[in-house]
Amino acid sequence: MPQATASIATHCPYCALQCAMTLTPGPELSVGPREFPTNGAGMCQKGWSSATVLTAPDRLTRPLLRGNGGELVPVSWEIALDHVAATLRDLQDAHGKDAVAVFGGGGLTNEKAYQLGKFARVALGTRFVDYNGRFCMSSAAAGANRAFGLDRGLPFPVTDLAGADAILLLGSNPAETMPPFVRHLDAVRGRGGLIVVDPRRSATAALCGDGAGRHLAPRPGTDLALLLGLLHVLLAEGWTDRDYLTARVEGFEEVAASVSVWWPERVEQVCGVPTTDLRAAARCLAGAAPAAGGAGAFILTGRGVEQSSQGSATVTAAINCALALGLPGRVGSGYGALTGQGNGQGGREHGQKADQLPGYRSIEDPVAREHVARIWGVPADSLPGKGVPAVDLLSRLGRDDGPRALLVHGSNVVVSAPDADRVRERLRSLDLLVVCDVVPSETAILADVVLPVTQWAEEEGTMTNLEGRILRRRKAIDAPGEARSELWIWAELARRFGAGGTWETDPALVFDELARASSGGVADYSGASHARLDESENAGRGCYWPIPGAGGEGGGGDDAALGTSRTFLDAFPRAGGRARAVAVAYREPADNLRPGAPVYLTTGRVLHHYQSGAQTRRVPELLAAAPEPHVALHPALAEIHEIADGDLVAVTTARGTAYARARITADQRPDTLFMPFHWAGLGSANRLTSDRTDPVSGMPDFKVCAASIARVTAPVPALEALP
Repeated sequence: MPQATASIATHCPYCALQCAMTLTPGPELSVGPREFPTNGAGMCQKGWSSATVLTAPDRLTRPLLRGNGGELVPVSWEIALDHVAATLRDLQDAHGKDAVAVFGGGGLTNEKAYQLGKFARVALGTRFVDYNGRFCMSSAAAGANRAFGLDRGLPFPVTDLAGADAILLLGSNPAETMPPFVRHLDAVRGRGGLIVVDPRRSATAALCGDGAGRHLAPRPGTDLALLLGLLHVLLAEGWTDRDYLTARVEGFEEVAASVSVWWPERVEQVCGVPTTDLRAAARCLAGAAPAAGGAGAFILTGRGVEQSSQGSATVTAAINCALALGLPGRVGSGYGALTGQGNGQGGREHGQKADQLPGYRSIEDPVAREHVARIWGVPADSLPGKGVPAVDLLSRLGRDDGPRALLVHGSNVVVSAPDADRVRERLRSLDLLVVCDVVPSETAILADVVLPVTQWAEEEGTMTNLEGRILRRRKAIDAPGEARSELWIWAELARRFGAGGTWETDPALVFDELARASSGGVADYSGASHARLDESENAGRGCYWPIPGAGGEGGGGDDAALGTSRTFLDAFPRAGGRARAVAVAYREPADNLRPGAPVYLTTGRVLHHYQSGAQTRRVPELLAAAPEPHVALHPALAEIHEIADGDLVAVTTARGTAYARARITADQRPDTLFMPFHWAGLGSANRLTSDRTDPVSGMPDFKVCAASIARVTAPVPALEALP
């Protein structure tokens, strides 16, 4: 593998913390941590071992085309791309532009996310484009946009957390999902102010022990009721910031009236959280708020409360509590959502979403369409309209009124989508499935065409981390074999389609176009460039969006930053400059307990794996630490079903059955199972999850469904076997 001449400063390819690291080429690429505000000088095991995937034994290095015998066989790029273009053209000639769909990923660089949206709408002319970020941040985005007029996961630097007297962390387990983040909780733990809401005693919930805080363990699916009760207590005790509400918030009177029925005793009946714990949490937050003279408080949400058919309402309830306390738009306080995927923030800003154009613009806004079309060099009326969210898109595949072809980029939907067996069926019904990937993922294995692409250390680009900080990804080594960047692939396909406009393949030039397209939008990157980002990071300065063309320095109360490190300090980007509080109503989980399904199933991540596991299951040390799927259950539940630790068990829901090893632990609620979602085959947790979606965000109901569990006595195929 060709070697570079010096060590390269870049960032980790995994989660949205985007830990800073240094790559040193040699006989083997060496990875080491680098001092940075988000991670200090720390990395988790996934970061330390990240170079292993670059040389995975089954790394894709040549285009593959499914032959007449049904096997994927190597072909040239010319043959592969000619086949893709001709087949797509024939399908569109027969069935219309929307016969082709595109599915992106939250791990793509900003440049790729931008170019993918452009490719779908200009070269293909399809409205059917969405991405796996719909499964990650869509509820948080919907809630933040509705309340603030802007969706940036953390609208403040993550280092601000250290100054708070209280942090309410809802449905997030960063101690396992992004371990270096935990350093930002050390100070609040020392003050006894960490409050974690999670049905199980996760590694993060355990940080509340020994007087460091409080763990609230509600019944799955009842987080919204808990937050309504929390706001009820704040109002009843007179702990709200009335001056802030009068000056900076609209709609709060209706919200206050709506929570009047959520007295603590009712919350305890619904959630199982004792009234004393609810009141203590409210008292802790109120005492930490600026209105009470506290040092500051934060309310943070994660996928545990967002991945629900009432996820956007739950986020809104969390924001209502933050507004009641006067937190958003104040230095040292606020509301935020912990973004999951590596570019889960930037990936949702520049056009991968079904309803979106670059700069977080609406595709239905005539002014936005004119602006972006001018940058793209095409007529505005040639751009398609709004598409549909991911679950709806996947359910339409291969049907008479749906797409007949799908192009997948940076996503493994066979493992990561809800009701995964149905997704597999829809993929098999397509006339053409094209997958761009670095390894033969479970989705790639089903494809008619597999295109090998570059990985993080083999390419230039930018990522936007969980705080809205724009970061540079830098190339350290050449890609193996014939692997190519998606930017090149889309340019080649666009040429075959005779698409208008320009199709740059240099990431720096693509970013410059992205910056122009985003200018004036909510997510304005127009003051940034690769060169400016390099200069900023080398000087130890942050660069946060929005960063308008003038590139004003010191926005958001940070004299060292470029762009806006803290949003909302002066006003919210809504008409009138005020935040909007919205009344929301709780309902029972859609897939609730019933005869034959007497326990809840919830899903999540474990320390050693990431997302669908396509990468981490190829790292020997990570796989050795977590080699197979498991299901965690309480000892009392295990006793009822005569299950011993390590037994093979079957977990069944209305969608199907999955198999895993039992892991018995008192950290679980007695009525709840927990199953990680990193595995494919018979052990895939998403074979069980519901595809019912949030009516606002399109987020599926990943985090709660009714299930049964039983010990398996008859032989079953290997857990990795595909159904």
